[in-house]
Amino acid sequence: MSAIATRAAQITHRLWRMALYRYAAFRRDLRSHEGWLILLCAPLGAAVGVGVFAVRETVYTLHDINFRLAAGSYLSAQTHIDTLRLALVPAGLGLGFGLLAYFIRKRRSADITDPVEANALFGGRMSMPDSIRLTVATMISNAAGASVGMEAGYTQMGAALFSWIGQYFRLRRDDARIFVTAGAGAAIASAFNAPLAGAFYGFELVLGNYAPRALAPVAIAALAGTLVVRILGGEEPLFAVTIGFHFTPIYYVLFAIIGVGAAGFAILTMRAVTWAEWLLRWAPIWARPAVGGAILTALALFSPQVLGSGHGAIQYQLEHERSFVAIAALLLGKLVASAISLGAGFRGGMFSSSLFLGVLFGGACIAAMSLIAPELANQDIAFMLVGMGAAGAAIIGAPVTMVLLVLEGTGNFPITMGVLVAVVTASTIVRLTFGYSFSTWRFHLRGVPIKSAEDVGWIADLTVGRLMRADPRTVPINTPLMTLRQKVPLGAAAHVFAVDDQGRYRGMVEMATAHDPDLTVAAPGLVAGDLVEGRGYYLLRNENLRVAMKRFETSELEALPVLDSIEDRRVVGYLTEAYALRRYAVELERQRGSGAAEIFPLAPTKNV
Repeated sequence: MSAIATRAAQITHRLWRMALYRYAAFRRDLRSHEGWLILLCAPLGAAVGVGVFAVRETVYTLHDINFRLAAGSYLSAQTHIDTLRLALVPAGLGLGFGLLAYFIRKRRSADITDPVEANALFGGRMSMPDSIRLTVATMISNAAGASVGMEAGYTQMGAALFSWIGQYFRLRRDDARIFVTAGAGAAIASAFNAPLAGAFYGFELVLGNYAPRALAPVAIAALAGTLVVRILGGEEPLFAVTIGFHFTPIYYVLFAIIGVGAAGFAILTMRAVTWAEWLLRWAPIWARPAVGGAILTALALFSPQVLGSGHGAIQYQLEHERSFVAIAALLLGKLVASAISLGAGFRGGMFSSSLFLGVLFGGACIAAMSLIAPELANQDIAFMLVGMGAAGAAIIGAPVTMVLLVLEGTGNFPITMGVLVAVVTASTIVRLTFGYSFSTWRFHLRGVPIKSAEDVGWIADLTVGRLMRADPRTVPINTPLMTLRQKVPLGAAAHVFAVDDQGRYRGMVEMATAHDPDLTVAAPGLVAGDLVEGRGYYLLRNENLRVAMKRFETSELEALPVLDSIEDRRVVGYLTEAYALRRYAVELERQRGSGAAEIFPLAPTKNV
């Protein structure tokens, strides 16, 4: 009996080892074969679709409960809401949200990394717990009626899932960035029932380019997410337009004019959020959402459509005619509501809100034009869609996404061409005059030096510790110059580093200066300390190449010592400016996609 048990244990152990081996081989193959990565994006995209559907339905249910809405209706499409609920819900939930966020921030004060920042700075690495926290915060903000979109929560959730899987399988940096892009694209595609727009949202905003290698995984994830949402019952598009559009050439000129106006309006919208933050600084940070909620209540008393993301109000505006005064007033109210919501600390994005603002902007423009040329009123829907695309592209920074969103919603090429004219005009003007989209503007205000999702974080991986030479020549600071000349003949080393009795760095001595014939007469009375330069300039192991280049520029020295720490100031290596520049150029060329660049070894044999 014992022999049988022993044999069974041996077989079990062998099978377990085989399973572990096969699993390790699978993980290795997954990292090495692009096909496996593409296939993996399908189930992950489907999971993102399920998550988006669940979160969206939860928020809609909370809207129904909090504001007593009719089943199936949108908060932003309401024309009347119970006054008592308007008075209690935004401010009350805002207070609870503010207190909750305040206590969480005391325990975890670090900023949450969003998909754009993750791809630009961290090689696609995101925190799953932080992402769940942001998604929940976005849900609470939307449940309170804040004038923000759920897209920030959707993309955070989708990108974090893909990032977590990428980290688990230890994907390469480029593959991890593509995975984050696929997750964000799947989220937007699922949220708007628009796979093309979702995929290009990922390319434009999260990846920062249209890399052919990223096309398959991002597209597969976006399609899978969209199909799952449609199966679950979410086939309703962002807007439905069934009429046809036919334009004479003069209309495209008018669309370009709409684009010019949308550019200015987009810049105003982005700056308005900053102004709102400044105006609310007087309130304690935990009370600002409550103050913002009270202001939202005051605005919603005039029109409840300022509440929520504006997702449902877009269709409402397309189906109802309104006067110039009425639509302009709603445009101003929605702008103030969005700025106050974000400035007060509610969490959310501007994707849906920018679309609704664009519809209102286009509606205001056509209403004003119709006073001069009444025949233009027949194309009011076209001007609203053009305004939506232009304002959305200028604020969000995703022009192709907006064009495809209109194409998928209407299936009409003439209106798509009109939107393209306005989008190109608006996005170009904003890029040349303002230089930021909404997300990169927020990064700028936080002091994060990125203007797109292009990978600039690779430079942080090029630390001084990896680039330095680890064989510095040190001499006591009181070494006689004659002795120094004997120990280090001319040509043996370009420089040596002077240290005190405790081995702490005290300056650098250029050997060309030490062997200067003009010093021959005075040499017997000189010591190394008399020739040192750059006393206060040095590098640390953990500093990156960007810091090193700035230090070289400031010090105007050709080489700098690398110290172990500021406290002990022990010299552990050195780095030359020439090698740092050469390594930076090679890495930059590699990041731009050149396969011809030769990567220099991390431990160079010569550093001159």
